[in-house]
Amino acid sequence: MKKLIDLNADAGESIGRWRLGHDEELLPKVSSVNVACGWHAGDPATMRRSVTLAQAGDTALGAHPGLPDLTGFGRRAMALSPQEAADACVYQYGALRAFADSVGVPVTHIKAHGALYGMTLRDQDLADAVADATTRLGLITVLLAGPTADRAAQRGARVAREAFADLEYRDDGTIIIEPNPEAKDPDACAEKAVGILRGHVYSTSGTRVPVDADTICIHGDRPNAVDVADAITRRFVEEGVRMAPMAEVLAARGA
Repeated sequence: MKKLIDLNADAGESIGRWRLGHDEELLPKVSSVNVACGWHAGDPATMRRSVTLAQAGDTALGAHPGLPDLTGFGRRAMALSPQEAADACVYQYGALRAFADSVGVPVTHIKAHGALYGMTLRDQDLADAVADATTRLGLITVLLAGPTADRAAQRGARVAREAFADLEYRDDGTIIIEPNPEAKDPDACAEKAVGILRGHVYSTSGTRVPVDADTICIHGDRPNAVDVADAITRRFVEEGVRMAPMAEVLAARGA
């Protein structure tokens, strides 16, 4: 069982007066955060606040670029070429990087959001382009643990292999992305997180799927995300597991 893991959260997804999630409570409970960069969610003020929260909580800051689809929250696939997908990630990273630089906070990683993340699983050329662009920026690429992440690592990317404590899995090890996340049983999510540390998840059919993860994700737009984070971190303490930013986890792995 792994005793060192990163716990990351997708957050920073409010827009103007519309508030989504409880970032002030959630960010101090995770070791890394992936901040929306304005295309699928987020706005300049939210990005600035997210950087400040990450700095205050000593939480590693990452960019969470998505598709330009505010109405669909970036969870509807679009037709992008591999180069267009890579450019979208670099462009959105640049927006967050400006806010981070203004207060001296480093951006450590890039993780695609929603449908764009799913597209990296179905289109290997697109995944390669995103990982290559992220590598040229000197950042960690966050990809689903399994063949996609393994290929990127073999190509020279510094990859954080990701698993999900609050999403369901198919038999092939891919995740089921929810259009509208609902509350999940926090204890069930914590049990899944511990299973990931032991090297497996169970699919919706009950199949045991092997998984080798460096980071475990929870979603800030889930109504009870804070309760989920609390349950997971409690189990980590009980199991003697230490949380650390993904850069530290990768260093321990020798990656």
